[in-house]
Amino acid sequence: MTTDQGAVRPDQGVVKVHRVGAVVVALVIATFGVLGLVGGLSFFDTEGAPVLGLSTNGALSTISLVTAVVLVAAAIRGGRLASTLMMVVGTLFLVSAFVNLGLIGTAYNLLAFRLPNVFFSIGAGMLLLFTGAYGRASAKLPPDNPYKLERRPGDPEDHGDAAEAPQDSHRQPRPSSPQEARADLAMAEAERALAQGAADDEQRRRLAAIDHARTHEERRAIWMRHTEQSEPSGH
Repeated sequence: MTTDQGAVRPDQGVVKVHRVGAVVVALVIATFGVLGLVGGLSFFDTEGAPVLGLSTNGALSTISLVTAVVLVAAAIRGGRLASTLMMVVGTLFLVSAFVNLGLIGTAYNLLAFRLPNVFFSIGAGMLLLFTGAYGRASAKLPPDNPYKLERRPGDPEDHGDAAEAPQDSHRQPRPSSPQEARADLAMAEAERALAQGAADDEQRRRLAAIDHARTHEERRAIWMRHTEQSEPSGH
């Protein structure tokens, strides 16, 4: 099955940001993990040993390698699952930073954390959160954004749009004529085609034209105007 490369091009920027963020963090922690394991560190040594300016032991090195593999898999997978996974891992980095900050200098510092580890975990966690949420958590997304096309009423990410939209914008009143029914059907087909990367130039142009409309009636009216303008005169 072939796909129109032009149709997926608008999505590629979002996907690339996710992948770059995941790969950057994965490469750093993978290098950190490998050097720690090569050094033959004991697994739960609370003192740790310096590696790349951070402190580590066998346990932290192993966790770093596993996390790197998960992030690389997310980068390869792409899409909503990868975005969610990056935000989850980013949150875990932040939680780890603050939990282990309280364990420094105690017998429970099983990952051999020091202050540089805390700062790195905060930085890596924020990077993963921001890149994972990029193009997904914004209140205003372009019409061809893959996450906007997947949204359904009640999605957590949809609250930003709902805050700006009028109360009746979600309603789709019944068409009052065959022309309006055909317009509704054509709009739905165009949106499905765009989500699947199969929309033609005309469908993409019309969807862009109706994107600024805030109610279904406005979208339908704009769509019908474009239909009338595109019909040959005399028909």
